[in-house]
Amino acid sequence: MKIGGGNPLVLIAGPCAIEGEKDCIEVARLVKEAADSAGFPLVFKASFDKANRSAVDSFRGIGMKAGLQVLAAVKHELKIPVLTDVHETGQCDPVAEVVDVLQIPAFLCRQTDLLIAAGRTGRVVNVKKGQFLAPGEMRNVVEKVRSTDNEDILLTERGTCFGYNYLVNDMRALPAMRMLGYPVIYDATHSVQTPGGMGSRSGGEKQYMPMLSRAAVAAGVDGVFMEVHPDPEKALSDGPNMLSIHQLVPLLKVLKRIDQEVREAIQAETFESRPLLPSGLTLVNVPVTR
Repeated sequence: MKIGGGNPLVLIAGPCAIEGEKDCIEVARLVKEAADSAGFPLVFKASFDKANRSAVDSFRGIGMKAGLQVLAAVKHELKIPVLTDVHETGQCDPVAEVVDVLQIPAFLCRQTDLLIAAGRTGRVVNVKKGQFLAPGEMRNVVEKVRSTDNEDILLTERGTCFGYNYLVNDMRALPAMRMLGYPVIYDATHSVQTPGGMGSRSGGEKQYMPMLSRAAVAAGVDGVFMEVHPDPEKALSDGPNMLSIHQLVPLLKVLKRIDQEVREAIQAETFESRPLLPSGLTLVNVPVTR
């Protein structure tokens, strides 16, 4: 799978947290069917731990050991690359034995030791831009990963702090981060999150996900990130800002049409004859045996 560099738009999608092996494999199967139907290369996403939940008694996941077993099963059965979060340096090496992409959560995007540990695994590292950072500040983040001689880096936009419990998207951030030379992903899910907006948990305005996704693709990105669930109202984590899997195919087909139109228009216009296309990276699916 090739990401960026003018290659087709990529989908990163899956549930917020792994809720169990059977459920996760079924969600992965449904997401794969949706991605195939819409013509999107897929990286499946699911977290074994959500370490920054609002309340101490919120569901965090099933833990690293059990979670990696589930992700290995997804890879083995469906033959798709997988992505998961890492929160601590000690998680990076064991996680890298299973997953294809290590994701650095937005709140941890400046944690030097974590970035270096993730980079040293040799896996693709997807860093979510902190809600508190300007796009240009991601250059320092990139340099920390690059210090390990790892150039396989993805940068993900997930909204910027605007006010209490509210995030806002500045679409200028997408081409600004692209100019750093690495593929940029748009996170439609967390961009509509209202962190801590429901007191002991985060809320969300998922009705705006389709509109913001369309705008991001029109602005020029290399992939879209969406957390999805068969029944978001019953999800154990981040339900208010997750998309129903059943809504995925129509949205993806619209995004693909927008992407194609924008690429053709940019090539035809003299004022933007050299589109911002970062260097691409090749995602090699890591073999896993159970």
